[in-house]
Amino acid sequence: MKPAAVSTEAYLADLPDDQRAALEALRRQIRAVVPEAEEAISYGLPTFRLHGNLVHFGAAARHCSLYAGSVISHFAEQLADFDTSKGTIRFQPDKPLPEALVREIVQYRVVQNLEIAAERAMRKRR
Repeated sequence: MKPAAVSTEAYLADLPDDQRAALEALRRQIRAVVPEAEEAISYGLPTFRLHGNLVHFGAAARHCSLYAGSVISHFAEQLADFDTSKGTIRFQPDKPLPEALVREIVQYRVVQNLEIAAERAMRKRR
């Protein structure tokens, strides 16, 4: 088994050119929405963290993915042309997710994480 990447750059460097280009573009789009987010490797995938894990992204043999948690049903209509499952949006490198949709998904996840962080803070005060 191949060792896990230690950085997003290392993860991307091991990918075929088309997947690397698609995921670098996705990374730039996410960074534009949440410049204050921390980048890390979590679950073996490049991850953006802001009040917890925000989104992950990665590549498989035949597709790229954005792992955005429980947003799939909220964006179901906009994701109709993409293969989805519980928390995963799969796309082809030559048919990336629309930038406006990435922005909406990431903003939605930021709100979710802020709400969770606020709930945790309230519980601690009790």
